[in-house]
Amino acid sequence: MNNKRTCLYDKHVTLGALITPFAGFDMPIQYTGITEEHNAVREHCGVFDVSHMGEVLVTGHDAEKYINHIFTNDVTGLPAGKVLYGMMCYPDGGVVDDTCICKLDDQVFLMTINASNIEKDVAWIEENAKGYDVILENKSEAYGQLALQGSEAEEKMESVLGLSTKELKFYEVRQVKVGDEIIIVSRTGYTGEDGFEIYGSPKYINEAWDKLIAAGVTPCGLGCRDTLRFEVGLPLYGNELTDKISPVMAGLSMFVKLDKEEFIGKEALQKQKTEGVSQRLRGIVLDANAIPRHGYKVLKDGEEVGVVTTGYRLISTPKSCAVALVDGSIQLGDKLEIQIRKKSFSGVVAKKKFYDKHYKK
Repeated sequence: MNNKRTCLYDKHVTLGALITPFAGFDMPIQYTGITEEHNAVREHCGVFDVSHMGEVLVTGHDAEKYINHIFTNDVTGLPAGKVLYGMMCYPDGGVVDDTCICKLDDQVFLMTINASNIEKDVAWIEENAKGYDVILENKSEAYGQLALQGSEAEEKMESVLGLSTKELKFYEVRQVKVGDEIIIVSRTGYTGEDGFEIYGSPKYINEAWDKLIAAGVTPCGLGCRDTLRFEVGLPLYGNELTDKISPVMAGLSMFVKLDKEEFIGKEALQKQKTEGVSQRLRGIVLDANAIPRHGYKVLKDGEEVGVVTTGYRLISTPKSCAVALVDGSIQLGDKLEIQIRKKSFSGVVAKKKFYDKHYKK
């Protein structure tokens, strides 16, 4: 079966991008190189095609009540123009997907979901809407999406795209009329840097991409999107969050509002918070330059205690690091080893954030 292509696919080919299948799409992994693109975002500005992401519009009299039912965070009384991060969970606490929810207007919410989960998520969202007065619209094909990230992103939004965003605070969203269409701009992203995500028609997204590239903004692929998010401790669904790794196990309890009246998974997550979990995610900093990868075994005193979910030789700081799902008894400062092929490399348990975020709040 052929993979899907975003509205910018031909642009990536023209720029000589390395195209690889990802989440059912043919996506650019890199253009000039992961390190160069990574550093462009950390030091200046880069633009990503994230049009593969899914969007679901939730409207109607029960929109707020319904979102609270399927979402771990709490949108009760959330003002229009705000964005919240959280998860949709199964009754056992496992994660359906992590998502950002934008409140666009009274009784109007936009959910952004991971590309690999669109079909599954939409089915879950529809299945759990029974009894709620809501309208659900899968807008994934209607929107293209750009992520403009880095310290120069705000300036480029204004000087190149003509979008004034200085008053937009971190995790805020607004709708902007451009020509004859309404685009959506949020001060969000997944790199640990200041930046924006822009939702618009494929026509608008193509025009915006062309303007940014012509202005010298670095095109960035999914390769550095992963290295950037990993350095600052942001989870990736399928690695640090799965149907077997709950928000509590992932150390994301701050996005789980157990004081809400109800939501799917609340009972299980409450139990995990109260009784503890048998496994949890921990950061590991290796003593050597070896590169840990997803699936590598984690050992303590020669005994297997976990498995790596993501690992890299970091780009922004000279360390080899991993995040791993390990026994719940493992504590910060503990000595562990990671088995890389036929050798074991020692390391120490540390926080999952290996590099500081630079959001504009």
